[in-house]
Amino acid sequence: MSGPVPLLYTRGVETYYGNIIALRGVDIAVFEGEIVTLIGANGAGKSTLMMTICGNPQARTGQIVFDGEDITHLPTHDIMSRSIAQSPEGRRIFPRMTVMENLQMGAMISKNGTFEEDLNRVFDLFPRLKERQHQRGGTLSGGEQQMLAIARALMSRPRLLLLDEPSLGLAPMVVKQIFQVIHELNRSEGLTVFLVEQNAFHALRLAHRGYVMVNGKITMTGTGAELLARPEVRAAYLEGGRQEAAQ
Repeated sequence: MSGPVPLLYTRGVETYYGNIIALRGVDIAVFEGEIVTLIGANGAGKSTLMMTICGNPQARTGQIVFDGEDITHLPTHDIMSRSIAQSPEGRRIFPRMTVMENLQMGAMISKNGTFEEDLNRVFDLFPRLKERQHQRGGTLSGGEQQMLAIARALMSRPRLLLLDEPSLGLAPMVVKQIFQVIHELNRSEGLTVFLVEQNAFHALRLAHRGYVMVNGKITMTGTGAELLARPEVRAAYLEGGRQEAAQ
């Protein structure tokens, strides 16, 4: 690979569920300090790519490289110990644990000894979590649970944050707040973010670069602004009222 080396890249990745192919020769690259988004319709394979990067399921063919190391066939716990953190689709917080206990779980993988500093950081980003720190996760609203899922991921001080559908099922004002936090983390800290999203308008406005996935294949790539301007992207992903959440 000539030129700068991405922090994360996939090359020719194919993933199967049994005999059914879900990803078809996927090539993506995420450079340090970027926000890169992957958009596509429901069922296009976006979350499968995110899960494949995390090792479950593993790619049947192709290569996944993070920070110069081939992680294609590593188990998930080894991958996630390499300064990668994920906020998964559906949030998947620990519902019986308090907000504080969820954040402590997120910090367990970190060996920096900076828990109090990291806790103050996520409370500054999400003041609502500070108010709810002794409340069980399962009693939070959907938006608060999404904030907690992102905050839990940030507690490990990742170099790469993987976000899978952070806006799914949330009210427009909450979506706007979450995307503002992602932007601020990237702007002020240089955090590298790979974002999988159905909300193409929000995602492409936020991202430096983007990819479009259709039926497990990458069909388009460009800057966020370039993809927003493409008539086929607008017709497929921006018509029908998907833009109002950002207004």
